Amino acid sequence: MDFGFILSSAAGELFSPTTAAYALAALGLAVHFGYSGLLNFGQAGFMAVGAYGFAISTLSFGVPFFVGLLIAVVCSVLFALVLGIPTLRLRADYLAIVTIAAAEIVRYVVTTNQLTSVTGSANGLAAFEGGFYAMNPFPEGSYLGMNNRDFFIRVIGWSLAAVCCLIVWLLMRSPWGRVLKGIREDENAVRSLGKNVYAYKMQALVIGGILGAFAGMVFTLPRGAVQPANYGTELTFFLWTCLLLGGMATVLGPVIGAMMFWVVLSLTQGILYGLIESGAVTWLTTVQAGQLRYILVGIALMLLMIFRPQGVFGNKKELAFA
Repeated sequence: MDFGFILSSAAGELFSPTTAAYALAALGLAVHFGYSGLLNFGQAGFMAVGAYGFAISTLSFGVPFFVGLLIAVVCSVLFALVLGIPTLRLRADYLAIVTIAAAEIVRYVVTTNQLTSVTGSANGLAAFEGGFYAMNPFPEGSYLGMNNRDFFIRVIGWSLAAVCCLIVWLLMRSPWGRVLKGIREDENAVRSLGKNVYAYKMQALVIGGILGAFAGMVFTLPRGAVQPANYGTELTFFLWTCLLLGGMATVLGPVIGAMMFWVVLSLTQGILYGLIESGAVTWLTTVQAGQLRYILVGIALMLLMIFRPQGVFGNKKELAFA
């Protein structure tokens, strides 16, 4: 078993574009739940809206990259408004059920055969990343073992994640952020002070949704394709795993949680595949090993919730929900 290759593969996941996308989406969940108390189980829907908004505007209308980016953000804001206006008065599990349904509605709408010419149906859309890579300032060559395109998307993805972390940190230290935390703890008390709780919740939903849209774009640009199968309910659950691993009411927690999630998945897969190939494990196939690694991550998450429910970087005082 080649431990060097296994470790190098796991280290490569630390700063991969997919990890950056998960970090951005989990940061959006931190705004929703960690700071506002909104139990959003539809973050995959925001990612899909952002990715499809950019891809459709680029392919169907031929807009430049930054116009497509703006359209993706506007689509996420509209989705947040459509989702939030009738549902933000719901609480806890009721809101969770509605957001799951909303994300699934988005996924099934883009899969509809009648929209094949626009959304590509189940096959999705491809070849929309040209405008993004046309801005690549790095000439062809090797950069830390990567080609210029892979290096460019990593720089952009993690730079965007850093900027968004800074913005969220500043927001949560502002009076606006302190009101959000008060709503999370006891919204009736905040309402009694004359604050418009509904408006603050809507603002938090929009901001977290925009982060989800950015995540959807970072997630799909390296692949050069957007497909509805990538935005299923399990994606939202993976994002919640990242959030819980790092810490809910923190800024860096979702980022570190996303890194831990993908490193652990890569390590467990590499070790299990190595054991199977060496003959040390004969009762598993590689397909079963791929499924087993998610079981192991689930067990690790259960243990974390038992012994450190606030996450790795979380503050236990932040869990004092009313």
